[in-house]
Formats: sequence, C-alpha cells, structure tokens
Amino acid sequence: MPFNLLVFACVLYVVFLFAVAFIVERRAQAGRLGWLRSPLVYTLSLSIYCTAWTFYGAVGYAARSGLEFLTIYFGPTLVFIGWWWLLRKLVRIGRQYRVTSIADLISSRFGKSNTLGVIVTIIAVVAATPYIALQLQSVVLSFGVFASTEPDGIAPPDPASTAIWVAVGLALFTILFGTRNLDAKEQHHGIVTAIAVEAVVKLVALLAVGCFVVWGIADGVGDIIARIDAADLSAWQLQPGRWTGLIFLSAAAVITLPRMFQVMVVENDDEGHLARASWAFPLYLMLMSLFIVPIAVVGLDRLPAGSNPDMFVLTLPLSEGQGGLAMLAFLGGFSSATSMVIVESIALATMISNHVVIPLWLRLRPTAGAGDDLRGVVLNARRVAIAAVLALGYGYYHVSGGSTALAAIGLIAFLGVAQVLPAMLAGLFWRGANKNGAMLGLVTGFTVWAYASFLPSFGPGAALSEAVFTQGLFGLSWLRPQALFGTEGMDPMIHALFWSLTLNVIALCLGSLLTFPGPLERLQGAAFVNVFEGAVGPQRWARGQAEPEALLTMAQRILGEDAALALFQDAARDQGKEGFLPDPTPGFLDTLEARLSGFVGAATAHAMISQLVGRATVTVEDLMAVASESAQIMEYSAQLEAREAELTRTAGALREANEKLMQLSIQKDAFLSQISHELRTPMTSIRAFSEILTEGDLPPEMVTKYGRIIHDEAKRLTRLLDDLLDLSVLENGTVQLNLGLANLQQMLDTALTAARQTRPERSFIIHRDLPSEAIYIKTDADRLTQVFINLISNARKYCDAAQPELRIAVRQRAGRVTVDFIDNGKGIPKESQSLIFEKFARLTDANRAGGAGLGLAICREIMTNLGGSVAYLPGQGGAAFRLTVPLRLEKAAA
Repeated sequence: MPFNLLVFACVLYVVFLFAVAFIVERRAQAGRLGWLRSPLVYTLSLSIYCTAWTFYGAVGYAARSGLEFLTIYFGPTLVFIGWWWLLRKLVRIGRQYRVTSIADLISSRFGKSNTLGVIVTIIAVVAATPYIALQLQSVVLSFGVFASTEPDGIAPPDPASTAIWVAVGLALFTILFGTRNLDAKEQHHGIVTAIAVEAVVKLVALLAVGCFVVWGIADGVGDIIARIDAADLSAWQLQPGRWTGLIFLSAAAVITLPRMFQVMVVENDDEGHLARASWAFPLYLMLMSLFIVPIAVVGLDRLPAGSNPDMFVLTLPLSEGQGGLAMLAFLGGFSSATSMVIVESIALATMISNHVVIPLWLRLRPTAGAGDDLRGVVLNARRVAIAAVLALGYGYYHVSGGSTALAAIGLIAFLGVAQVLPAMLAGLFWRGANKNGAMLGLVTGFTVWAYASFLPSFGPGAALSEAVFTQGLFGLSWLRPQALFGTEGMDPMIHALFWSLTLNVIALCLGSLLTFPGPLERLQGAAFVNVFEGAVGPQRWARGQAEPEALLTMAQRILGEDAALALFQDAARDQGKEGFLPDPTPGFLDTLEARLSGFVGAATAHAMISQLVGRATVTVEDLMAVASESAQIMEYSAQLEAREAELTRTAGALREANEKLMQLSIQKDAFLSQISHELRTPMTSIRAFSEILTEGDLPPEMVTKYGRIIHDEAKRLTRLLDDLLDLSVLENGTVQLNLGLANLQQMLDTALTAARQTRPERSFIIHRDLPSEAIYIKTDADRLTQVFINLISNARKYCDAAQPELRIAVRQRAGRVTVDFIDNGKGIPKESQSLIFEKFARLTDANRAGGAGLGLAICREIMTNLGGSVAYLPGQGGAAFRLTVPLRLEKAAA
C-alpha cells in the first residue's frame, strides 16, 4: 500500500479513537457512564498487557524459541486465577486511600515517604523506556513492511523519521485526553474506553489472521499439526529453570507495570469487577495466543528465508495478496502499540508530577500550597512529563538501533519493574517492613538490574566497555555483568532475574530488621496489612494550629473552587456548623488529606497539610494505640474517642451559640438605641415644623421649605417601617411571589444601574461573563433583583480597595443557578461572618452603613422564599457572596 494511504488510514483510526474518548468523557462529566463502567470494559482495558510484543513479538518468539512464548501468558493467567486475593487487596487499598500510582502506593505504605516515591518513579521510568522503544520499533517495522510493497505514492521516510512522527502523534493524543483536567481518583474514562475498543480490534485482527492461516493457507487443523511436527519447533526442548523464571517474571510484571497498575487499581470503579476479570482476562489471553504457533509455522514454511518472524502477522497476508486482511492486522498491531504507550505515559507522568515536580515546587516556593494555582502546575508538569517519557523511548530506540528482537526488549522491561515487587508484597503483608528496608532493597535491585541486564542491552562497547564484559568491573572477574559472583553458564535473563531479586529481598529484610519504623510507618503498616478488617488505626492528625480559611484556600487551588467549598461545607454541616469553615479536627484533616492525595499523591498532600498545621502529626497516644494488638482495647478506645469527639463537637457548638447570642444581644441593644433614635428624630422634626406651620403668619417660601422637610422625614420614617414590615412578611412565609420567566442578564443590568446611586463618586470595575448570564429563570424577578441590588450596593459601600472591582460569576448546574459576587476588598472578618445575615447586624458605624442593618437579613429571607440561598464565601480574597436559586421555581415551592 502507498505510504500516504497508510498514513491516512492511521490518522483516520486515531480520529475514531479521539471520537470515542471524547464522547465517553462528555458522558462521564454528565454522570451518564452507565454500561461503560461494566466489568466487560474493565476486563478489556486490562488487555493493555498485550502490547506490540504480544501481537507481533509472540510469533517471532515462537519461531525462535518454540513454546517458550507461552510463559508471557501463563504468568498473568496464574495471577488472575490464583492470586486473586492479592489483586483484591491492592484494589481495596487503592480505593480506600485514593492511590494514584504504584509509586504512590509504596510511598503511602512506608510513612508517606516522598523519597521512596522518587525511587519507584525513577525505576518505572527507566524500565519503561525500552518498552516504549519496543512499541515504536514495532510500528516502524510494520510501516516498513507495508509501505515497501507499493512503489507508487509518497516515498516512505527512513525508520528514524517514522519513529519521531509516531512518538509526536502519541504524545499529542495522550496530552489531549490524559491531562485535560485533574480528577480526584485519577480516572480517565474516555481513554479506558478507547483502550477497550482497541482491545477488540487487536483480538479480532489476530484471530482473523489465524483463521486465514489455518483454513486459507493450510488445509485445516490436521495440516497445521503435520507442519508443526515437520518444523524445527518440534525439536524445542523445555528448560525448566528458564521456563519457571519467565513465568514468574511475567506474573510479577502484570502486577508492577505502571500501566497495569493504572488500569487494574486506579481506574477500577468497582471491586467486584475483579471477579469477572479473574476468568475473562485469562480467556482473552488464551484467544490472543491461540494462533501464534500456526502463524509461526506457516510463516517459516511459506516465506523466504531471512524474513523477520516478528512481522509474520503482516507479511503472511501480504504474500498471499490479502491486502484487506493485512490492513486489519496492521491496525491491530498499531492498536497494541498505541494503547500501551498512552496509558504508560499517563501513569508515568502522574508519578513524575506527584513525586518529583510538585514536591520540588513546594520546596522552592514554601508558600505555593497556599497561594499559587497548583492545578495548572500539576497539569503542565504532566504534559511535559509525557513528552519527556516518549522522548526517552525514542532515544533508546535510536541508540539501540532498533535491531534487537522484540521479545528480548520486553523481558528487560519486565525485569526492571519487577524490582518493585518485594517492597510491594512486604508492604501489604509484613508489618515489620519499613522505609529503610524498602529503600535499600529497591536501590540494590535496581542497580543490579541496570548493571546485569539494562546496560548490556545496548551491546558491548556502548553503555559498558567490552573489557567490563570480559574482565568485570574494576578488573574483578566476579563482577562481570553476565556472570556475577562467578555464576557462569546461566541464561543472561535468568541470571539477572536471580541476582537482582535475591539481593533485593536480602537488602529489604536486613534493612527492616536492623532499623525501626517511624510512628507514621507503623500506622500505615497496620492500616495496609489489615485493610480487610477495617482497622485503619487511630487518627493521624492531632488538632493543629491551622486556620480553616487557609486550609480552604489551599484546597481550592488543588481541588477547584466548587469541590473545595462543597467538601468544607459538608464537613461544617457534620460538625453542626453553618457556612464553609469547619473546625480543623483530626477527622476533617484526614478527610482533606485523602481528597488531596487523589490529585497530588499521598506524600505531597501530607507535606502540604503539614505546612499549615505546623506540627508533627503523630502523638504518643497514636503510638500507644498502634502498639496495642488487643481488639477489645482498640474497640474501647474507639468508643471513647467517639464520645470525646461528640462532646467536643457539642461543646464547640454550645460555645459558638453562646458567643453568637452575646453578640446578638449587643447588636439588639444597639439596634433599640438606634431605632429609637431613628424613629424619634423624624417624628421630632415633623412635630416641630408642624407646630410652626400652624402659627399661620409665615412667608410662602418658609412654608414651602418646612413642608419639604416634613415630607422628607415622613419618607424616611416610612422606608424604615416598610423594611420592618417586609422582613416580617418574609419571615412568616406569607409573601406573594409574582413568578414568571425572567432573563438573568437583564436583572443584573437593572441591579447594576440601580446600585450606581450608592457612593456614585466611586469608579467601580465590573467583571462579567455575559454568555454565561444568558439564562431564563422562572422566579420572582423583582424580589431577585432586590437581592442583587443589595449585594452590589454593599460592595460599592464597603469595598476598601484603592481600585475597587466586582466580579460576577454565573454558573448553571443540576437545575440550579449560582451567582457569585466577589469584590477585591479586605473581606469580612472571620468573627463577623456568622452575624452578617442576622437582623440589625452592622459591621461599621451607623453613619457609614446608612441603614438599620436589615438588608442582608431581608436578602436571606427573600432567597428562602425563592427556594434558594445566599451565603458568605470565605477564602476568596475579598468579600464574596454566593447566591443559589432554582432554575424553575414552582408555585408549590413558593
């Protein structure tokens, strides 16, 4: 096929995947995922294990090494059938602690150590590099096979250029759909569904080629068996040691590969999906491997000597003139490579941003957590990381020359990530394992793997000199990379597997036995090991000195404004408080840390809260509780803590209520004094001037002047009485609402015009988003406009900024409309925020306020009658009010 048509087919296929991912993302945002969250989609997403290695390389593996290729299928099958309990524990921990990556899991288990997270991240990135190179190499080889068969059309570029363009295209797709926004669970429903679609494509493609080979080229199953007997494959001899080692290696890889952890644990919506996957995923692997041997045997028999067996899946249909089938096989291989690269780069980018970039950012800018928009930093870090990961993969492909067999490259990557396995298993099942041991084991295993397997893969004289290969490091023969400690004659892969994992485990055990875990490690260890028992240990935060508003400000920078406000409002409500500022209790800090962990990882979230709490998080009581193994004592302790917490909450609520009553009493006394003055002053004027007018001998101009004074004082008195009457009617719920459709933008225009009469000498900058205000609301327009006028007038009256600004933000969600009024002044003091909606409450002197302090109280009652609410929004920089009103108010609700 001409190269240009081949590129067009690839672009068309990628556009199709774009459409699938986009539609699913839209449905996810609307909360309409439905069957897209089914066990079937979850199981198909696990097929990310089957990369170009298994699609193309398995056939080449079978052609070179007989049935040994089956080891890469047996390992995952044994894990999903026999180690189902391990996977369930991983998923349970991942969901309970909002784990975002395998580095986050290790870091969280061992005391939320970011150093461990960095080590695991480095291992994962280095180990994934050859694997990504493998995918690029497979795509380049398939392009070479297809494009070279047709001389017409655009001449195909050289393999290096093809690899670059493929890497760039994959980076763009991944950035577009993997880093569009931050999610608390780090789940990407659109990409997962696209991966599931690709799983179907590559399975159908491989089965179609297999059926064609068995019944199209050969004469059926009997003929295939005869060809196998006649081929060199029949002379293949089982090597028990290598066979066992490779099965173990593939079993370890399916648990520790970052992309497998991403789809298996992080993207898991329901723990029950694992039950379906425990038999469905092995079935998928069986179908993928069903025709590997027939394709290999027929390829060796029909194709010219010297043909690359890794490409038999493509070259066999092409040699038989089956262009359509070859195109299907090409898309299957393309799917295998792209799906792996996309998910792997997302997983690695999450690890890099959470454990390297954000901690470094916080260290360089200590106040970043409280002031900067970390969401943008996190997203940009992940975008750069995705590009860097793909660049590393291309670099390995370029340096290695792309000539090594696909299977050999894949095994090197498997062995690299398998170094995480000892620390992971020890963390899940051994409470005595600690951070020092895990760190020592990881560094030891990674070093041995790099020296014995990764660096030699570049070839003698490249990364390691030929002298090191033959004489050993520093001339020490027992340090030869493929004959460590004098173990000559072993298969290089098994040699590296044995020594790297053996030394890894020894270092882990020695480090854990010879050092003591920290308090937080003990807590996390108990929580992880006993996750099924619900024993998560005592609370890890003691009541610190953090200001709730500072915590809210930090949370908004990461979670987003709406999510943070909702979290804080729910917590305040649970504590029996109104508003958005709960007490920073240990339980609330735990909840907040868990939510932040979903975005930036456990270690970073812990460090950010520590900055604000400003103290160590584990108390002596915590250590005592961890040391206790008695379930009875733990239960008794938990009951006491619950009672103490309840008493604390009750006492806090009573204290706040008492303080509020005292302040209201003061306000009321002040009001009575003020209202007496307000009533007496106009009445005195009216009486005095009326008496003067009754004398009857005044000039006409004096009569006019005194009459105007009497009229103005009467208006003032009437306005005050109207406010009191209006408030009384609203409070009694007897107000008559005039419901109808009203344009929100017009109501805001009217309110802004009317509010200009308040301090008209001030120049006020208004920020509005007019398209978002184009909403028709069924409500009482006059009453709602009255609330708008009051809030805008208050901003004009009290905003003390040199260049005052007011931002009006409108959002529509779930049948309700939210309108925020936020100015750039110094805001309302915390101690006054709970009083501003009370009657007669004024924050300044009466002369500046110019009223009796009934405006916000009337606003609150109006909003209640309109089925909505108005509340003060803390943490916005200035004074901010959020008004919520139903999109359609029915008369029954009125």
